[in-house]
Amino acid sequence: MTNNAGKNHFLLSLLAVMATLASAEARPAAQPHVPKLVVNILIDQLRSDYVEAFMPLYGEGGFRRLFEEGCVYTRGEYPMAQPDRASAAATVAAGTSPYNHGVTGRQWFDRATLRPVQSVDDRRYADTEGVTASAPTALAVSTLSDELKMATGGRALVYSIAPYRDMAVLAAGHAGDAAVWIDNRTGNWCTSSYYGTKPAWVTSRNEYGAIGKLLKAVKWLPYSQASESFSYFQQSGAPTSFDHKFRGEGQFRSFKTSALVNEDVEALAEGCLSATALGQDEATDYLAVAFYAGTFEHRSVNEVGAELQDTYVRLDRAIAQLIAAVERKVGTNRALFVVTSTGYSDASAAGMEQYRVPCGTFDMGKASALLNMYLVAIYGQGQYVEGVLGRHIYLNHKLIEDKQIRSAELLTRAQEFLLQLSGVKDVYTSLRLQLGVGTEILGRVRNGYNVATCGDLLIEVAPGWRFVNEETHESQFVRAAYVPFPIILYGTGVSPAVVSTPVSVDRIAPTLSKAMRIRAPNACEAIPLALQ
Repeated sequence: MTNNAGKNHFLLSLLAVMATLASAEARPAAQPHVPKLVVNILIDQLRSDYVEAFMPLYGEGGFRRLFEEGCVYTRGEYPMAQPDRASAAATVAAGTSPYNHGVTGRQWFDRATLRPVQSVDDRRYADTEGVTASAPTALAVSTLSDELKMATGGRALVYSIAPYRDMAVLAAGHAGDAAVWIDNRTGNWCTSSYYGTKPAWVTSRNEYGAIGKLLKAVKWLPYSQASESFSYFQQSGAPTSFDHKFRGEGQFRSFKTSALVNEDVEALAEGCLSATALGQDEATDYLAVAFYAGTFEHRSVNEVGAELQDTYVRLDRAIAQLIAAVERKVGTNRALFVVTSTGYSDASAAGMEQYRVPCGTFDMGKASALLNMYLVAIYGQGQYVEGVLGRHIYLNHKLIEDKQIRSAELLTRAQEFLLQLSGVKDVYTSLRLQLGVGTEILGRVRNGYNVATCGDLLIEVAPGWRFVNEETHESQFVRAAYVPFPIILYGTGVSPAVVSTPVSVDRIAPTLSKAMRIRAPNACEAIPLALQ
C-alpha cells in the first residue's frame, strides 16, 4: 500500500513538472515594445572618421550616447555607385536602389522639355512660398512612411523636416502629413500643397524664429573656446577661428551649409513634437529629420576645416537635444532612432597639380559635340545627342528610329568612340546596364541607373579628373575613395553592440518595418538588421 502510494506520488509530481515545462515552452518570449515613435535621422555627408576625430569635443547626450548605448554598424554603404542627397534619401525611405525606386539623383534631363528637372519637381503642386512646385511623384515605389500609413489606416502621423526640399519630400513619401524645408529665396520654412496647408507649428516658427531675422543679428563663430583650440585639419600654426555673416543674395543657401542650420532644424523638430500628438497613441508615428555635415559653401576642407569641425560639434549638440526632446514627449525607451549618412562627401582637387598628381578636365559639352560629329559622319546629318546632364548623354530616340538605325549598333559605336577620349575610364550603355550584372562594380552602377531618368550613355571619368559642363554650369571633381559612415540604431528593442561587417543602407527600411510590425516597402528585398 505504501509502495503504491509512493508510485502515485511520483507520477503526479512528474506530470506536474511536465505540465510546467510545457506551459513555459508555450509561453512566448518577451517581446520588445513596439516603438511609439520612430525617428529617422539622415545626415548629409556625415563621415565616421570626422565623428570619431571630434569625440573629445562632444557632450554626453549625442554621438557619445549613440555609440555607447546603440547598435553601431561601423561600415555602412549604399547599394549603388555615386549616391547624392536625393538618391540617398529615397534609398533609405524605400529600402531599395534607384534602379527600382526611380530617384537617380538630385536632377536629371527631361526628354519631354529638353531641360533639367529636379527630382521632386511637380508643377501641379505649388509650395507655400510660391517659388517651386514639389511632390514625391518620381518615387515609383512605396516608402516606409507609406506602409506605416496603410498599416494604421491613416492614423499614424508622418512628418519630415530637412534643410533641403528633396530630402524633406522624399523622406515624407507619398502619404506623409507634411514635408517642410527652407526656401532658398525667403529663408522661410515652407511645404508643398501636395501635403495640404502649412502646419501651424511651421507658421509659428516663421513668425517668431524667422531665419531672415536671425541672420541679421547672428554671426557664425566657433561654438566654444575648447573647440576653437582643437585642431584636426589645420597644419601647425594655422588659424582655427572664423567669423561669418550671412548677407545679400544667396545668404540662405550659404546658411544651409553652415553649422547653424542644424540648430534651426532641431528647433523646428521640437516645435513639431510640442504641437502635434506624435507618440501619444497606440499607432506608431514617424518623424524624419535631416541634418547637414558637409563643408561650408561646399568649399575644400583645406579652406574651411575649422568650420567643418564646428559643424560636427554643433551637430552633436543638436542630436542630443532632439533625443532628449523625444524622450520627454514619448517616454524613455519608447522611441526608436536610426542615424545614418547620405554616403558621399564633396570632393576637392586642392593640391593635385601642385604635387604632380595625375589629373585633368573632361568637358562633357565638348565630348557630346564630338560624339555627334562622329555619328553624323557614320549615319548622316542630324542631332543625335539630345541632351547632356551630369555624366549622362541622352540620345535622340526619334531621329534614330526615323533613320532606322539599330540602337544596339549605335550605342556600341558611341561607346567605342567615347572610350578613346582622355580622362574616360569606362562608358556604360543603357543596353549594357539593362541586360544584367557581370561584376560587383557593374552591379553598383546598374543599381544607380533607371531607364526613365538616366541617359543612354553614362561616362565614368577617371579618379583625379574633373568633369565640367559650361552649358549646365556643372563642375565636379571625381574621387573614387570609399566614404566611411555608420548606421546607428538606438532606443527600444536595441541592445548595445558594435558590428564591423559591411551593411547596406537599404536594410534600414525593413529593420524599422519589423520593429513597427508592418510590411516593408513594396520594392524592398533586403533583410532586416539585428537589433539585439
